[in-house]
Amino acid sequence: MFVRKGEIVINYNEVVSIGDTYLLTVVSELFGLEGYEIQLIPPHEGGRNVVYTCEKEGESAKILRIAFLPDRSREDFLGEVEYIRYLFEHGGSVSDVVSSRKGNLLEEITHNNHTFFACLFGKAKGKMLVENNYRYREGVPITEYFYNCGKTLGKLHQISKGYTPVHRRHSFFDKFNAEYIDNMIPDTLSLLKEKLVELLKTLEGLDKNCESFGMIHFDYNDGNYSIDFETGQITVYDFDNSCFGWYMFDLASIWGNGVGWIQFEPDAGKRKKFMEDYFEIVLEGYRSETKLEDSMLNMLPLFININIMENIVELFKDMRDNGEELECDEVLSYLIKCLEDDIPYQGFFHEIYSCKEPFEYEERKI
Repeated sequence: MFVRKGEIVINYNEVVSIGDTYLLTVVSELFGLEGYEIQLIPPHEGGRNVVYTCEKEGESAKILRIAFLPDRSREDFLGEVEYIRYLFEHGGSVSDVVSSRKGNLLEEITHNNHTFFACLFGKAKGKMLVENNYRYREGVPITEYFYNCGKTLGKLHQISKGYTPVHRRHSFFDKFNAEYIDNMIPDTLSLLKEKLVELLKTLEGLDKNCESFGMIHFDYNDGNYSIDFETGQITVYDFDNSCFGWYMFDLASIWGNGVGWIQFEPDAGKRKKFMEDYFEIVLEGYRSETKLEDSMLNMLPLFININIMENIVELFKDMRDNGEELECDEVLSYLIKCLEDDIPYQGFFHEIYSCKEPFEYEERKI
């Protein structure tokens, strides 16, 4: 990804090179990482940071994150790491932030007119589901995992209801608003723009009381937590997108995570029954930690659409940031079709869905 900051252009590989020659030495001194073996973690698509594992015999492993894009300020990062520390100190199952030798949760480094923000985190115990080939704990029903997904999130939301930030993170509408939608979505997709603005207007009418609205993860999925396969405990990380929003957004994300378990089932009725049972277990875990009004739960279809909206907008943003030609592949075309035609539940129970080509639709020109 290339980003222009003034007259300077910097990309991921350049940051890695600077890390090898300068940054890692400075960061090691700041965070006391002398003697640790520091290894680069290959970036994932859409990644916005350079991330390393830090391991040393006799010491707990750490995760080092170096941010270099100018789309976030020092206050943004402080808002994130202070929130994570608050969650950890109040019993949330998250990877805690490790303070530097100066006692800071965040360190700012300037080198050759570039500004870098470094954070260190404890490495979560266990591994991601994908690293375990989507097999859960041997001899334990998968329903335990579904329950724990809800319970872990419910605990985070319950803690958030008492959180008062020092450095405030952005709110949902600070980013997702009519102007942003208009800038990101091509003019040729006029119907999609209309549908997205309608969704925003619906959200604007919702209550923002402390039981329904607060700090949320905003990217709660199995790529952003690890599972201890001895105990089943989930540890959450990557709060890079955390913001003030409706708790139902994170719950709708969990609903979306569930479709992968049944996406190749040809019978729509069986898919629907599985998703009902799956989400009921998730909610049981969630409600064991925090309150959820039925009036908010009834808005699940709305927040599934909000998740789709966020996905669509970010896909177009990535294309623009990367200087790519704007195009709608099969996956993006499917998401757009669901919103344009008012097809609920991501089309998972609709005739548009194909178990042979899950969540794909014919490409469309822009």
